[in-house]
Amino acid sequence: MRTRRAALAVTAVSLVLSLAACGQSSEGGSKDDTKDSGGSTIGIAMPTKSSERWIADGANMVAQFEKLGYRTNLQYGEDNVAQQVAQIENMITKGVDVLVIAAIDGRALSDVLQQAADRNIEVISYDRLILGTENVDYYASFDNEKVGVLQATYLLDKLGLKDGGKKGPFNIELFAGSPDDNNTRYFFDGAWKTLKPFIDRKQLVVRSGQTKLDQVTTLRWDGGTAQKRMDDLLTGAYGSQRVDAVLSPYDGISIGILSALKSDGYGTAAQPYPLVTGQDAEVASVKSIIAGQQTQTVYKDTRALAEQAVRMADAVLHDKKPEVNDEKTYDNEVKVVPAYLLDPVSVDKSNYRAELVDSGYIKASDLT
Repeated sequence: MRTRRAALAVTAVSLVLSLAACGQSSEGGSKDDTKDSGGSTIGIAMPTKSSERWIADGANMVAQFEKLGYRTNLQYGEDNVAQQVAQIENMITKGVDVLVIAAIDGRALSDVLQQAADRNIEVISYDRLILGTENVDYYASFDNEKVGVLQATYLLDKLGLKDGGKKGPFNIELFAGSPDDNNTRYFFDGAWKTLKPFIDRKQLVVRSGQTKLDQVTTLRWDGGTAQKRMDDLLTGAYGSQRVDAVLSPYDGISIGILSALKSDGYGTAAQPYPLVTGQDAEVASVKSIIAGQQTQTVYKDTRALAEQAVRMADAVLHDKKPEVNDEKTYDNEVKVVPAYLLDPVSVDKSNYRAELVDSGYIKASDLT
């Protein structure tokens, strides 16, 4: 790709943040702003506005790209694969210079990314690895296996099993993310390898018998789908037995699980909620943690992830190799995609203020 001049102009981002927060697409940056950045435009394809984290991801990237003088085209696919493909095709037609994509279905983009490659448009896979194509250049994400390890280790610790404890047996049920999201496998693998020795020793018991990934996935990470499955598990496998812990991979799924548990009589002094994990530190789940319902979440600072994606795009637009810290792990079935991985953090009632509020990730007023 041709060398672009470094960005000098700083654009106003308040309108972009407002649009993204309302879940609208945005095309930011004026023609005057982009003269000094070589007229470069970044196409940003996010999966859905139904999760507050994706709204934050989009808004953060728009703000940071435009701060460097780039134009942006932000679109949300609303968990509709065909819609996301059409949005990316439109970005290519309009002549974006780099694509940053958080895929709805990691296997559905091969054809459209060939169109991008034909126009020398480099692609950064954002948080969800794009599969089955050579036309993905870099990957920015968190250490996804570690997310599962943190969730599982937290459960073991709170059950008194972590350091060789002989307690148990405890009843546990397992949930995983969407089967079309490559991260689902990494999250589950990290959790499973941590929990399996205790399941083998029968200190943890999965009464439903559902322990394989294809038995525990939750299409589109949907809370309603998780709620129905939890209802079915309680009806079919528990009766008078108590659930002691639930491995949940994501806060939206956790909310659904807790709704099912509440309907089954959990959440009282006589029948407290089981341990329930989560991911993404969404406001509703942090409030749930404070209220003693959900137990834990994994905090992934999306501001830092957006910053990393921006650095990667800026580097390729200046014919430089972006910084990566993993060139072995993320095989998309065609190639190993160079990646930069950030560290996730386990959060519960004991440290949410220090990790989330004091860092400015969540306003204290939003938690009241």
